[in-house]
Amino acid sequence: MKRILTVILLLLNLGLIAQNEGNKNIKVVMDHEPAYPKGEQALYDEVVSLINYSDEAKQKKVNGEVTLSFDIRSDSTVSNAKILSGVGAGVDEAVRSYVEKLKFSPAMQNGKPVKMNVMYSFPVNATLK
Repeated sequence: MKRILTVILLLLNLGLIAQNEGNKNIKVVMDHEPAYPKGEQALYDEVVSLINYSDEAKQKKVNGEVTLSFDIRSDSTVSNAKILSGVGAGVDEAVRSYVEKLKFSPAMQNGKPVKMNVMYSFPVNATLK
């Protein structure tokens, strides 16, 4: 019984060693994350003031936050925008539609532009319109 247990442990150790030898460490340097060229505050200000609020949103005086997840591609464009949480009354879709048209500076990794997923919570206030 001891021999069988020893053989099993030996085989398990050899399997772990073989797995670890296949993993080569590649140094990844994230030079910087994606950013809105005018700055984050300008992005929030634009969204809150330039999105088209529906009549329903204005009547309900909707305000709060819309959280989006989206990819900023290596060519600076936005893709795969998804609403994670919102305030309803068409405001969530208006924010998503506005953000999809924006350009960001892409993330840089090892000196090259790369796609990166980001999450932003945008303040919205239909009472300002």
